[in-house]
Amino acid sequence: MRIAVYSVQPWEAPFLLRAGTRPDQPRHELVSLDARLSPATANLAAGFPAVSIFVGDDASAPVLRTLHAGGTRLLALRSAGFNHVDIAEADRLGLAVLRVPAYSPHSVAEHAVGLMLTLNRHFHRAFNRVREQNFSLSGLMGFDMHGKTVGVIGTGTIGAVVCRILSGFGCAVLASDPVTNPACTALGVQYVPLAELYPRCDIITLHCPLTPATRHLISAAALAAMKPGAMLINTSRGAVIDTRALIASLKASHIGSVGLDVYEEEGDLFFKDLSDQVIQDDVFARLMTFPNVFITAHQGFFTREACTAIAQTTIDNASDFELGRINPANRVGTHHLAPAPPTNAAR
Repeated sequence: MRIAVYSVQPWEAPFLLRAGTRPDQPRHELVSLDARLSPATANLAAGFPAVSIFVGDDASAPVLRTLHAGGTRLLALRSAGFNHVDIAEADRLGLAVLRVPAYSPHSVAEHAVGLMLTLNRHFHRAFNRVREQNFSLSGLMGFDMHGKTVGVIGTGTIGAVVCRILSGFGCAVLASDPVTNPACTALGVQYVPLAELYPRCDIITLHCPLTPATRHLISAAALAAMKPGAMLINTSRGAVIDTRALIASLKASHIGSVGLDVYEEEGDLFFKDLSDQVIQDDVFARLMTFPNVFITAHQGFFTREACTAIAQTTIDNASDFELGRINPANRVGTHHLAPAPPTNAAR
């Protein structure tokens, strides 16, 4: 099957190539496109029964209509999140949407804890200081993680791994999630309402999906309810935090430090080299001015194990679609899968 692969990064191509040429799978013709999927680039996929997209691509209703008109019947996401896809429109058009619900929960969980350690012990500042032969310890004091209270919002697969790591550090872990995870309660994690979690925690880390209910979950009111000096970590989705409210809290010196791997409007920023350009996003530019804010560019998933699993599941989804079968855990929406139209690609 011919697959138009949008937003392909140089590091991603070898993983997709290996996954797409496994002997146990139907052969697929992968056509890599450097372009981001958008209304202006959707017509590049004309004639492709399948399109694969990444987190920064635009799969809004107008884009989906263009893809469908060009013959696309499968949207294969190379991500767990699907907030960038208009699922209702995909269902209406009869487009199958398949995602990668789990790849390596350890990659994102370990990155979140890495952000905590970096902010706490000022590794980023110390690195730059030592390179300038400044060996002063002034301003680099941190705190013991052991004995601190950490709140984990969202205890799915990734959140559960975070709970396990933090329990190993000797932290008291509070959690909030509509569904209680037995693996977490077995660790001694205590589930509490958000209103109780906010004021009790020294560190709060976000691992919930972006839904209408969680959009701007961390609002001005939520930030005000947090313990003064608390650390906030987000490796989930950018829009879970109201960024303008976060900036106001930082300016008021209420929030102590912030570690972000995601940002509300990251689509025009992340996965690009903008080092010779002026950042046009004034909100993001303001965020970067704070010395107690540490930002990575959606790097949490970026391990060999995770990239291998993402590529393999993406290709598995395409093969399942072509053969008229489905892994229910990977399905988004309600469209009933049917085999893809025949193609001339080598099998």
